[in-house]
Amino acid sequence: MLIGIISDSHDQHEIVRTAMVLLDRLGVQHVIHCGDVGGQAVFDELVGRPVTFVWGNMDSGQRQLEPYLEGAGIRPPSAVPTQITLDGKRIAVFHGHERGFADSPFALDVDYILHGHTHVARDESINGVRVINPGALFRARPKSVATLDTATDELVFHEIR
Repeated sequence: MLIGIISDSHDQHEIVRTAMVLLDRLGVQHVIHCGDVGGQAVFDELVGRPVTFVWGNMDSGQRQLEPYLEGAGIRPPSAVPTQITLDGKRIAVFHGHERGFADSPFALDVDYILHGHTHVARDESINGVRVINPGALFRARPKSVATLDTATDELVFHEIR
């Protein structure tokens, strides 16, 4: 399964649209947004796709969007981290600012930890857990997203212009 990973869009829906065009062209089957979404305009760009997301530290006050999200078929997160299984792979999604995040590779029984917050791309193995940050779509040079192929474990970072 090909997963698209994005983060830190900070309400920049135009760059999210550009990223989604690329991810759609690549055949992404599930999109994961690692927080600091920014607002409804970003979610509008994600509608119609299987999506998992978490709230980031800059998303305070965004919970009023939950009725809109549920109507659009996007499930709001119920816990931190949000844990999902895709193609038999266990994935924990954080934003990266949460208490306990730094210890999560030692505390969670998962294959992948996905996060944002730093606006810096990352691919690192810690305690047998692959920790991935796709970079950011706001205040990052370059702006980037990532794709993860769960069948091959191949991670590719994609620059978004």
